[in-house]
Amino acid sequence: MKYILTIDDDEALCKLVKKCIDTEQVPVYTFLRGEDALSFFYQNQSDCVLVILDIMLPGMDGYSVLEKVRAVSNVPVLMLTAKDQEEDKVAGLQNGADDYLTKPFGLAELTARVNSLVRRYTKFNPHHEENQRLRFHDMIIDPSAHSVEVQGKPVSLTAREFDILLFLAQHKGRIFTKQQIYQNIWKEPYYQDDGNIMSIISKLRKKIEPDPEHPFYVLTVYGVGYRFNEKA
Repeated sequence: MKYILTIDDDEALCKLVKKCIDTEQVPVYTFLRGEDALSFFYQNQSDCVLVILDIMLPGMDGYSVLEKVRAVSNVPVLMLTAKDQEEDKVAGLQNGADDYLTKPFGLAELTARVNSLVRRYTKFNPHHEENQRLRFHDMIIDPSAHSVEVQGKPVSLTAREFDILLFLAQHKGRIFTKQQIYQNIWKEPYYQDDGNIMSIISKLRKKIEPDPEHPFYVLTVYGVGYRFNEKA
């Protein structure tokens, strides 16, 4: 089930936000600390449609949480904070936030912004458009059919090969570490499983690349990780 994640150390505010926008179709899960929220997010990342995030948090601050979220997801993030200085807003937006709402705020405005962000994300993000095919140079990925075609011919992939390919393709051009790939695909904490990921990507390349020794689609960023070719 799709959900909204709220991270704010003001428990009363969390309850108010939850009461305001929680529905049977899109429930709201609230956390008072960024570390706890991230642990939940990593395990349920694919179903998150919005993160409502405060800057001033105990322990890991909102900017750090935002950085962690942005490293693995393009889910919309609404910054919800008492800070109203222009430089704070700019910093949040430059670090990857999609919108900014300053406390105190009206519940009607919060609801309108939440609905707008969720609607845009679920409508235009291919990750949530299950029937939308992803088309590249000579490759077609169909998420709903769990299928891949290269040069018009079907390619048989294992579940993990498909999941990794789809994840990278949906974030075309963005670099991901092995840890980020693992946490997104396996939905569990990372335990230095580099060899497994490297083996899967090697096998994937042999199936989809015209020249696996010189890949076009899944590129290695040495010392960092992998990315899907933005020129594809």
